[in-house]
Amino acid sequence: MEHRSGFVCFVGRPNAGKTTLTNSLVGRKIGITSTKPQTTRHAIRGIVHRPDAQLVLVDTPGLHKPKSLLGRRLNDIVRATWAQVDVVGLCVPADQPVGPGDRYIAAELARLRTPLVAVVTKSDLAQRDTLAEQLLAVSRLTDFAEIIPVSAVSGEQVDVLTDLLMQRLPPGPPLYPDGELTDEPEQVLVAELIREAALEGVRDELPHSLAVTVEEMAAREGRDDLVDVYALVFVERPSQKGIVLGKNGARIKAVGTTARQQIEALLGTRVYLDLHVKVLPGWQNDPKKLGRLGF
Repeated sequence: MEHRSGFVCFVGRPNAGKTTLTNSLVGRKIGITSTKPQTTRHAIRGIVHRPDAQLVLVDTPGLHKPKSLLGRRLNDIVRATWAQVDVVGLCVPADQPVGPGDRYIAAELARLRTPLVAVVTKSDLAQRDTLAEQLLAVSRLTDFAEIIPVSAVSGEQVDVLTDLLMQRLPPGPPLYPDGELTDEPEQVLVAELIREAALEGVRDELPHSLAVTVEEMAAREGRDDLVDVYALVFVERPSQKGIVLGKNGARIKAVGTTARQQIEALLGTRVYLDLHVKVLPGWQNDPKKLGRLGF
């Protein structure tokens, strides 16, 4: 059987379930999730291996109306990604009406020559009649090669989606070594896990102002069972620093505990995590500061 390989990106408005779906297809958490919009800030690649095919999934930030330089750069990442892949999957949640954001993205995708697949996500959250109506509404957005409802949470039709995507890949050899699930550097994944923990329970205006960098990560000298991680959590205003720290530092301590458990699972070793919160005024609209933070 001819081997196939190629790239597929999932696009959609914020909170459309793109990252959860990517994690489900890969079978491992490679991207962070949150109820907060615009959680994804990088094009993160996850790799699905089959004997006859290799599917490289590219999870992208939610396409949105930008209010900052950061927002514009995130949108640029999305457009640059879908211009370079073999298949584009438009994710539309089953439990929310098709809206202007979905129509805007679909209109942009219609200009591409790349095959388009519509993925109606979160199908477990919709009644059968509602799901049927949503599938019909999505079919009116543009001309899709396939339209498929899936639930990343229950796993319903995830394998079917994988098959459909792989069938549309071009013939070719594997692009990544067998068993490799992502090509993201470990320090980037660690920083994202810390940001995910910091996002939980914060006020709606704060998530956009949160950024995390790992300043140093290495095995402790003389130890092969302990990795030291030194990271900075950035906010834009002193008042936000107080929110992240919490009363007597209780909140940042809880963030560290949650993040450390996730990092240990990722690295497969014990971790010492040192977190500090730093104010970086107006970083979302400052090109130099964005560059320092990896945008």
